[in-house]
Amino acid sequence: MYERKIPVRLDCGLELIGEVLFGKWKILLLWNIDQGSKRPSELQRQIPDASRRVLNIQLQELEAHGIIKKTIYPVTPPKVEYNLTEFGKSLLPVIKIMGHWGDVNKEQLQSVINKSEQVVNIEK
Repeated sequence: MYERKIPVRLDCGLELIGEVLFGKWKILLLWNIDQGSKRPSELQRQIPDASRRVLNIQLQELEAHGIIKKTIYPVTPPKVEYNLTEFGKSLLPVIKIMGHWGDVNKEQLQSVINKSEQVVNIEK
């Protein structure tokens, strides 16, 4: 079982939001759930680069933090859906602002990311 090496600081808003949102796919998961993709297979199709295992772990973390709600329907085979809680919906304006910032700065961000990838590849 995973054991934290560094304790979570609960007195800083930035660290708190980082604890909830940091994870490569969490923001995309929240965005896609809000856009209507609610079943695990739909989310996997929307984020094909993520492994099913990682998506499941991040969905569990978002559920544990009260951001999403998991509903299991008693049918065969079992049907699972995820929905944003009211608390989770309060994150959408933040996510939209971050997405807008990314769109506005797209060229610069692509340039610096490409450069950093080249440096990493050279070092390998």
